[in-house]
Amino acid sequence: MKRKTLIVCEKPAAAERIAYALAHGKPVKEKSRGVTYYRLENPDEEIVVCSALGHLYEVAQKDNANRREYPVWDYAWKPKHMSNRESSKCKNYIEVIANLSRNVDMIVNACDYDVEGSVIGYTIIKYACEAVQASRMKFSTLTDQELREAYKNRSPTLDYPLIHAGMCRHEVDWLYGINLSRALTESARNVSGRYATLSTGRVQGPTLKFIVEREKDILTHVPTPYWEAYLKVEIGGVKLKAEYPGKIESAYMAEEIQRRCEKAEGVVRNVRKTLAKTPPPPPFDIASLQSEAYRRFRYPPKLTLNVAERLYLDALISYPRTGSQKLPPSIGYREILEKLKDNKYGEYVAKLEEPLKPVEGPKSDPAHPAIYPTGHHPTQPLPTYEEKIYDLIVRRFLSTFARPSLKEFLKAEIDVEGYSFHLRGLRVLEPGWTEIYPQLDAEGQSIAFIEEGMKVKVLQCVVELKYTQPPPRFNPGSLLKKMEKEGIGTKATRADIIDTLYSRGYVEAEQMKATILAQKVIDLLTRYCPEIVDVDLTRSLEDQMQKIELGLKTREEVVYQSTVNLRNALLKLKLEEENVGTQLTEALKRMKAENEALNTPCPSCGASLKVIKSRSTGKRFIGCLNRCGFTLPLPQTGKLTLTDKKCSECGFQMVQIKFTRRRPLSTCPNCYVKRLSQGGSASKVKTD
Repeated sequence: MKRKTLIVCEKPAAAERIAYALAHGKPVKEKSRGVTYYRLENPDEEIVVCSALGHLYEVAQKDNANRREYPVWDYAWKPKHMSNRESSKCKNYIEVIANLSRNVDMIVNACDYDVEGSVIGYTIIKYACEAVQASRMKFSTLTDQELREAYKNRSPTLDYPLIHAGMCRHEVDWLYGINLSRALTESARNVSGRYATLSTGRVQGPTLKFIVEREKDILTHVPTPYWEAYLKVEIGGVKLKAEYPGKIESAYMAEEIQRRCEKAEGVVRNVRKTLAKTPPPPPFDIASLQSEAYRRFRYPPKLTLNVAERLYLDALISYPRTGSQKLPPSIGYREILEKLKDNKYGEYVAKLEEPLKPVEGPKSDPAHPAIYPTGHHPTQPLPTYEEKIYDLIVRRFLSTFARPSLKEFLKAEIDVEGYSFHLRGLRVLEPGWTEIYPQLDAEGQSIAFIEEGMKVKVLQCVVELKYTQPPPRFNPGSLLKKMEKEGIGTKATRADIIDTLYSRGYVEAEQMKATILAQKVIDLLTRYCPEIVDVDLTRSLEDQMQKIELGLKTREEVVYQSTVNLRNALLKLKLEEENVGTQLTEALKRMKAENEALNTPCPSCGASLKVIKSRSTGKRFIGCLNRCGFTLPLPQTGKLTLTDKKCSECGFQMVQIKFTRRRPLSTCPNCYVKRLSQGGSASKVKTD
């Protein structure tokens, strides 16, 4: 009698690939209650491959008590559809998987091999299948060969240390999130009588504090004037730029430099040439991929992660949620490079030299290697987002095998009337890896011909008044790096945290400006329970969860210690509930007024303009507070925010619309309506 096996996958696309990889022939596709699964028969076993939709179970309040009350300490793992109305599909998946698991001899967890995948598979096997034992497939790509190997060499037991660490993280995050968020929300509602979603959490709090502290640095910065000077010179018939070193502290000195150097003659001194070899960058882990995609394409971290996961499910790249910068020989360098020869990357592959040994970074991940292309070709043209991310990953992978780049840095001093100006140049002698993976910085001015003692003709001496600048605001890319550096959040959750800060109204615009509400939330938490926004507490909890993975701590120990810390914080907030609620209500009112009132006056009567939402239609538009009849339509989808920018064409105040899983758009409402009236496309807006 054949053995019966049920394989549980994380997503439908993965289930399909695994079914086709393991089948001796073509698997039979079946459907029940809208859920697709696959049957296949091999010589010694019958296999059913089914999928989840990510998490089918989540931590929720144990009983149906008043959802406004806090603190809450009793929780349970429940079907996701019971606590989240948007997850109604999960019910069908749970029921179908439960039915398929009856009378099977073995269950295999084939969810992604990471903490989340381990938890997803375990909760399904435990609660839906009601099974005690199961085995585990471990793979980094969805290629047929690797999937067959993963099934053949599957672990006979589940990865329990990883499971317990993941479940502990979910439980602790739920306890912190539900209790602290209710404390803030109910404090404000008890004072104002109105509901507004306010949230914070174990990772969200310290992350928001980074942004608020930066905002305070910006607001308290006092600009100090200084001057910079540079020369436009001609040497040997070539026009170049030479800079005066450092800041000039006084207007008198700046004017003196300009007076003496204007139209003067100088001489070249101290010519220095330096050769520098630059090795290729290491292969991508998920954090560096997200940062690089933001730097090059302005893709938000969440978008990059979603795109990378689609490429993984199409078997085009390896598993993206990795913290590794290592490329072990076991991935098969030569086979991948041979496959990449057959497309537009062939010319780069042909130039790679033996021995094929990639440059690697310091970071490692016990579960997966760095992100790399599988060598499989897309079966159809990729959408723009996917094409750009795929190209970035392939080029980064190829560049790790390439030669270092060789550059010549040239420095010289120009002596003019006793003042020394610096002349700098850069020349690429051997592009090396940069031919495959171009750098964003352009090549500098060429001064290779310059020699000691050459005469310099000063065409102009330019002096500019400048002011010291505050530190820049965080953007999604730099905030992601900050979170990774401080050791808070995980490679799987950091992008979601950043998205949450936007959706809660705590930050606005691409340069993450902290709103009045964000500043007030952090001010109150810092005053009454500073440990909640202390990065050390969050980092300590991350360390405790790592110890669970290593078997040095139990899940119960870490959850208990977390509740002790949380009780103290909640007690302080409870004692100050009225004061906290009053201040939050005031911040909400001020923010609402700021988000509705435009800086641009009404073009018809000069009165103030405001964003208005129609009570009858629910549509939003810009209207005049003087009721003169002037109105402007607005896009009806996405989160709308007024910006500080003015339209370059008409001077009207710009608005930003932020969408889920798409780049934010900035547009001018005045030009927007002009385009509509002229029959143009409303989608032609400026992109941040």
